[in-house]
Amino acid sequence: MQASRATSGEQPAPRERKRNPFTKSAGGGRALSAVMLPLFTIWPPRGFGVLTTTGRRTGKTRRKCVRVVRRGDEAYLVMLGPALTGQAGPKVVAAWLWNIRADPNVRLRIRGGTFAGSAREIEEGPEKERARQAYCETVHTFDYIECDFHTSGWPTSAKVQRMHRHWFNTGIPLVIELL
Repeated sequence: MQASRATSGEQPAPRERKRNPFTKSAGGGRALSAVMLPLFTIWPPRGFGVLTTTGRRTGKTRRKCVRVVRRGDEAYLVMLGPALTGQAGPKVVAAWLWNIRADPNVRLRIRGGTFAGSAREIEEGPEKERARQAYCETVHTFDYIECDFHTSGWPTSAKVQRMHRHWFNTGIPLVIELL
């Protein structure tokens, strides 16, 4: 996938790795999450966690590895947008987001424990700017591995931040209000 054009002062999208089956399809993302899930359930790296939702149709517990940044009693995450998965239409929204829309009560396993919370999508305004700042400017050690996995070239903090800004701008940002 080629880098998209920058608009009004934005940097161009980072160059995604070509031929990476884990990042180019929803199925690849699910497979990658399934591989990481056992480790992240026991010891999530800083900046990542396991999101637990309730299936909207089945009522079963569903778990997904996510990048999440905590600020006080709030945790920010982003459902990656169609620009990354190459999809369009109503199936662009991940199942875990549909589950949150049906039942916003979630659990989040991050460094420091497992927390109950209420998740919701973030609308435009000051809250979205706080979320953008937290999500895009925070760089942890595991982010460099994530950056190397998704993009070509040597990962740097600037490259990690650019990748996260692109994800935030093209995805669906959410906040979990931790209880």
